[in-house]
Amino acid sequence: MNRTLITTIAAFGLTLVAQTALAETVRVGVAAEPYPPFTEPDAAGNWTGWEIDFMNAVCAEAKLDCVVTPVAWDGIIPALTSNKIDAIVGSMSITDERLKTIDFSDKYYNTPSVIATAKGSGITPDAEGLKDKIIGVQVSTIHQDYVTTHFADVAAEVKEYQTQDEANQDLVAGRVDAVMADSLALDAFVKSDSCCEIVGAVEDDPAILGAGVGIGLRKGDDALREKFNTAIAAIRENGTYDEFSKKYFDFDIYGQ
Repeated sequence: MNRTLITTIAAFGLTLVAQTALAETVRVGVAAEPYPPFTEPDAAGNWTGWEIDFMNAVCAEAKLDCVVTPVAWDGIIPALTSNKIDAIVGSMSITDERLKTIDFSDKYYNTPSVIATAKGSGITPDAEGLKDKIIGVQVSTIHQDYVTTHFADVAAEVKEYQTQDEANQDLVAGRVDAVMADSLALDAFVKSDSCCEIVGAVEDDPAILGAGVGIGLRKGDDALREKFNTAIAAIRENGTYDEFSKKYFDFDIYGQ
């Protein structure tokens, strides 16, 4: 073989190795608890769902080597601030309270918060409808904050759960009268169980519910935030976002 060709091939190989080595590794925290249709492990333990597809698309666009890192939801912000993970992709709403501790990328989806009950309950998604009812919520969520602020004074009890699935199962069993969560998460639940229905969205409270969902980042990690923002805009523009989203939803969840 021509010596010049050998040298060229060797140099090309070294360049590929160097490029791989230079790829920035980002440990992306997701909630260890399943949260379909956004994140959940399959039978083989591989993480799947809309947010996993989103993460893969964004990281590919930004040329980042992203590694899924499951973390218990109620410890996911401390894991970020203590450098155990580098980003959070976990349906985390951008709120003023969270912005005191962490930064966020631009939003990547925005859907309403709703109330689900047993079918035919007659409950409405407001203080009057939830008077003397037992309401289930997942801890460390905007929904817990909302229920505590708006319904705790009228409810018979606010029951807190480590996972949304636990709250949903208590609704099925009749141990709570209602649950509050994101509309898409509860839509997946009521479609999988004929017991229950969504009775409507709660009145918006931007101070609690925030301005959409973003990627959580450490304060001052501006370079990574800019990479994510640029990538989010790019996949929205080039159609990648719509392409993977239509596997899960028949509407644009990006919202207003």
